[in-house]
Amino acid sequence: MTRLNVLLLVALIFSSLYLVRVSHESRSLFAELDRARTEERLLDSEHERLRSEKQSQATPLRVEKTARDKLAMRSATPAVTQYVTYARAASVATGSER
Repeated sequence: MTRLNVLLLVALIFSSLYLVRVSHESRSLFAELDRARTEERLLDSEHERLRSEKQSQATPLRVEKTARDKLAMRSATPAVTQYVTYARAASVATGSER
């Protein structure tokens, strides 16, 4: 009977230690999951902020202003427009007109 009691005591100690280890691991994983969810919320809010900033930066007036200021582009006027007719375009493509 004494051997059985000792064997049961050893089994009880090992199962108690295993339970403590599993509980600790569970708490650690839950804390990690909570940190990941917090990071997800932060990244989602940053993504929304960047999306709205991109949308505000891509307005036609802002694009036109940037094209004029930084790229020195100008609007097309009849004075700087060259019209190409089909016959002339065909001859230029074939290389017959010089």
